[in-house]
Amino acid sequence: MPHRPSNSRKSAVTVGLTFLSAIAILLLSMFVAISLGAKGLTLETVWAAIFQYNPALTPHQIIHELRLPRVLAAVIIGAAFAVAGALMQGITRNPLADTGILGINAGATFVVALSFAFWPGLPYGWIMFLSFVGAVLGTLLIFLLGMAAPGGLNSIRLTVAGAVIAAMLTSLSTGVAIYFDLSQDLAFWYAGGFGGIEWRHLKLILPVLLVTLVLIMPLARRVSLMSLGEEVAINLGINLRWTRFLALAAVVVLAGVSVSAVGSIGFVGLVIPHISRKLVGVDYRLIIPMSSLLGAILLVLADLGSRIVNPPEELAVGIMVAFVGVPFFLYLARKERRAL
Repeated sequence: MPHRPSNSRKSAVTVGLTFLSAIAILLLSMFVAISLGAKGLTLETVWAAIFQYNPALTPHQIIHELRLPRVLAAVIIGAAFAVAGALMQGITRNPLADTGILGINAGATFVVALSFAFWPGLPYGWIMFLSFVGAVLGTLLIFLLGMAAPGGLNSIRLTVAGAVIAAMLTSLSTGVAIYFDLSQDLAFWYAGGFGGIEWRHLKLILPVLLVTLVLIMPLARRVSLMSLGEEVAINLGINLRWTRFLALAAVVVLAGVSVSAVGSIGFVGLVIPHISRKLVGVDYRLIIPMSSLLGAILLVLADLGSRIVNPPEELAVGIMVAFVGVPFFLYLARKERRAL
């Protein structure tokens, strides 16, 4: 089919406007999330606290020490979960792929439970590292179980293996919590939340997640070709094993570090990539940055909702996200029922 420049230009303009709109919505969401809470603050106070911080003023302290770190954490972790889900869906060609559904989050949570039981009082940096190790182990278990079936690994077996491993690791985490009386400590990790985020945490997770998100971009074209089918990718010179390994390594880093910071928040990586594809098409060079923006928006708004639904108490962010994620998952599962 001949190339039509006018349509391409129109498409590029549309995509550009979509990105600008997403950026504007994200900035507005962040500003609103910083302004609202148990104590309402004026826009002038928020602006002054961000750009002219005065530690002697209590409203400035609330914004700078409490709200600003959690909003920034929601941005970067929302982007991380969403991009991890997009990569999983691209390399597996499985529309139901997500770090939570495939058990990667459960692996990270299980190792965190073990660290609480056997090494209480560990520094946050060590907990983050152990969470990453758990994500790696969960991923290995999923792939080993999926490949053990006759015919090797495919998207359906990967989903089933992930569900089995997630259920097993979640049960083991629950058993550890009950035996060592860690139920309250692990409640945060199960439900997810940004209430405990401080600047010292951001200094650890922000560089790791930002660098990983930037390094993913050179993989975007390869993932796009893999999403079209393995034969297409091979014919175009793509090394499937190397690309899959690099993408999975990025997914494990993004999921493991994110879970270590805010607990296991599912469905972000399931919902957001599908919305991104609707907005910008099937090219992962566009899907990945759009997913990062939309994932950030979703978690900023979910965190805001968790704070204002029942003040001064906070709901778990995972619950807020699940209100969107569960119906969407059921919708996708119904669409894929013939394959499943």
